[in-house]
Amino acid sequence: MTLPANPVDAALITRRSIRAFLPTPVPRAEIEAILEAASRAPSGTNTQPWKVYVVTGDALARLSRELLAAHDDPQRDALYREEYPYYPRQWVSPYLDRRRKIGWDLYGLLGIMKSDKARMHAQHAQNYRFFGAPVGLFFTIDRVMERGSWLDYGMFLQAIMTAARGRGLDTCPQAAFTQFHRLIADHLGWAEDEQLVCGMSLGFADDTALVNTLRTEREPVERFTRFVD
Repeated sequence: MTLPANPVDAALITRRSIRAFLPTPVPRAEIEAILEAASRAPSGTNTQPWKVYVVTGDALARLSRELLAAHDDPQRDALYREEYPYYPRQWVSPYLDRRRKIGWDLYGLLGIMKSDKARMHAQHAQNYRFFGAPVGLFFTIDRVMERGSWLDYGMFLQAIMTAARGRGLDTCPQAAFTQFHRLIADHLGWAEDEQLVCGMSLGFADDTALVNTLRTEREPVERFTRFVD
């Protein structure tokens, strides 16, 4: 791939969801620099609705073990419920088609057949291992904030991923954690008035991992844009 000369464009274009990381530690100063850069993301009337929990080392390992146990619990769906619907309750095209394609592209790459529920479950469990990343990030928002602040939050998350990329780091934003928001809150100790938005794995990509060869497609600009003169 020929990268654009503009470093911001290059960071945006090379950002992808990494599903296998190296164990190489990320210095705390680097994480702080990423978050400081991302804090310049815009928000309505400068509300800055984001709160971030950075988890590393033994704390990350302990949380990972509990998340994996919860993921394997046969009563999981009865015991753990998402606080908000990330995805639509009723799927329609073209969104359903894109969702199916990325799913089967990933499983096809890994040789997981549609009928192999056990391997699908095991692959999904990699979320709760943070895909081997040395850093887990969790993002919460005050429950009093409305939809506009969630839009602001998206810009903050994008800024983190772009700033990380600009430093040679990679990320994977993960909605998979939202089902276990109570478990994570117990570990990290956030207040009752905070709601989990999502999590994110951060680290250095393992470029030898097959799973990281996956490249998702994007619609061309002319498909989603209308110019009115």
